[in-house]
Amino acid sequence: MLEGVSVGGTAAPQEVLAALVAVTARRTHSDTIAVTGDVPVELDLAADPAFATLTARVATLTGPQYAVGGIRLAVADGRVSLHGDGELARVAGQVDRALACASHTPGLRVSELDLASDADRALVATFESGAPAAPARLVHDLVDAQARRTPDAPALTDGGTTLSYRWLAERAEALAGRLAEAGVRPGEVVGVLGDRSAGLIAALLAVLKAGGAYLALAPDWPEARLAGLLDDAGVRVVLTAPEPSGPVPGGRTAIPFDAAPAASASLPRGLSPGSLAYVSYTSGSTGAPKGVCVPHRAVARLVHEPDWLHARADDVFLQAAPVAFDASTLEIWAPLTTGARLVLLPPGRVDPAELAAVVAAERVSVLWLTAGLFHQLADHHLDRLAGVRHLIAGGDVIAADAVRRLLTAHPGLVFTNGYGPTENTTFTACATFEEPPGAGPLPIGRPIRGTRVRVLDRLGRPVPPGVVGELHALGDGLALGYLGRPAATAAVFTPAGGGGRQYRTGDLARWRPDGSLDFLGRADDQVKINGYRVEPAEVAAVLGTHPAVTAAVALPEPGAAGSTRLAAYVVPSGDGVSGPALRDWLRERVPEFLVPARIVTLDAFPLTPNGKLDRAALPAAAGDPVVPEANGTPENGLERFLCDLWAKVLMVDSVGVDDDFFELGGHSLVAADLLGQLQQDFGVELPARTFYLSPTIAELAELEELRPLRESFEAPLS
Repeated sequence: MLEGVSVGGTAAPQEVLAALVAVTARRTHSDTIAVTGDVPVELDLAADPAFATLTARVATLTGPQYAVGGIRLAVADGRVSLHGDGELARVAGQVDRALACASHTPGLRVSELDLASDADRALVATFESGAPAAPARLVHDLVDAQARRTPDAPALTDGGTTLSYRWLAERAEALAGRLAEAGVRPGEVVGVLGDRSAGLIAALLAVLKAGGAYLALAPDWPEARLAGLLDDAGVRVVLTAPEPSGPVPGGRTAIPFDAAPAASASLPRGLSPGSLAYVSYTSGSTGAPKGVCVPHRAVARLVHEPDWLHARADDVFLQAAPVAFDASTLEIWAPLTTGARLVLLPPGRVDPAELAAVVAAERVSVLWLTAGLFHQLADHHLDRLAGVRHLIAGGDVIAADAVRRLLTAHPGLVFTNGYGPTENTTFTACATFEEPPGAGPLPIGRPIRGTRVRVLDRLGRPVPPGVVGELHALGDGLALGYLGRPAATAAVFTPAGGGGRQYRTGDLARWRPDGSLDFLGRADDQVKINGYRVEPAEVAAVLGTHPAVTAAVALPEPGAAGSTRLAAYVVPSGDGVSGPALRDWLRERVPEFLVPARIVTLDAFPLTPNGKLDRAALPAAAGDPVVPEANGTPENGLERFLCDLWAKVLMVDSVGVDDDFFELGGHSLVAADLLGQLQQDFGVELPARTFYLSPTIAELAELEELRPLRESFEAPLS
């Protein structure tokens, strides 16, 4: 243990203790701080008390020493000292600054104390900026330049067919001409509706060449959702798959990906890197999704000569993310602006086993995965990653243990933990590892090229290392704002001095002493569901429009396989409505990732004494109970075993043999986890698509592949 550090000067011991509690709260972003003394207490700081109030509260504590968050405060001969390991000197300096700040400005709240010294501010300023960005370019110009350099090099592999850069350039040029013929103007938003295919990639490039901005849409989204986004973006023209799964909503002009070239059409000139490249909709807290407007400059900052990824012409990338998800920006444009080959995962839901097989078969060398997919591959398909030289994961918190297992199994592989909101174009900061990381959470790294990051307190001041603040992003990656929503744009895209702008991410972070960043969650209720950004308030708002619902709230909860899922609680009107019926109703209006795993009906919401929703008093989110008799009683040992396994993994009370896996909140990552357990315990290998073909236990138990397992269990239950 280090020698004690004197603190407080002439301040009373109770004032020093209050300052230590305040500093500990700011360093941990915790509402409850435990103080161990003669009588251990827990101090509630949820209301952000004034420092004077906190001092009065700790003044009731007695004793010669206290412990707060691993730091021991001792009082001897009227002098106060701190003792502990780690950053003791830094904490002591922050305690002294908290005391000075409170003395100078009485009445300050804990969140308003300025804990940074001049030296801290100077140090943090050296952390904030990445290297200058490469000269900004138009995305399609970068792809066209590559096509001119290597016209016959492989650009796309789709279903076993490999197409050249010449094909990509010519197909995109033909479609761009059709868009010009249809009257698409520079900056106009054009819908692109289709699943992963070479035609879809050419369509995205065509929109850019025509001067438009693409709005990628998933064909499996409900028609009401598609129509609402197309209306909100003012879309007149939609590029579609040659055989679309359904009509384009609203009678808009539809042009297939394989349309013949226009007779004659001139493409626009005079576009700039500040021109709009695409619109990506994210969940909105008011109930309406928001269209993030991303310019060419921001995409170029991400993919053109980045300092965290060294893509080569002989690399093979995989395109697996939904194109409506901003992860696809990196997947698509990084290889095509570099001369690499882009392999398209077959259309449909992502099956981790199938993805792993494609990675191995196509010799994918650069792979970008959401956190959930990465964890599944690290758990069940680690051997399939042997040919990958750079694996990138993000979209949620990455487990350090999974990275350690990956890098131990595959020496020489490079792993990057990428962090960034859609509003700053996929990545803002990256942490890259060439050796297995040590103990503790993974950092999210440092600002990437063309990016600046600031971590600010409640009053907009830089916080010192170790203190939690809100992360703000600046630089060439910034979006232009939210489409048609000036008020929402102004609320989070704020002036940053010198004529610049910054984006308030709502993410909590803190600097490490070495200049890397730790991610500590959200300052609001936003969560990630299967890699998608979700505002629970949007789900509650949509539920609130149901005629039989008088009130609704949606909240995150732990889900299967270490994931996060949504639970919703509703107060029905006199007519009443069941949770399953509400889930079916929601599926007609929102994408699957916005449908809660469970919807619980209540007579009334529990309230705190001050009239607010008492979240702690809400019943466990098991939804409307699943009654085995109503959904099929297991008739043999295998069915009983599978019912118990599903209930355990899906975190529900009980499961019947006729319950649908997906109705119970299952998804591809949970399916992979279940199948991994069957393989590990019984040697049974089934692809994840099994759950799409046989989504009930009654169907699953009859599969021929499970016959040996079926015979190994008991005869029919008595």
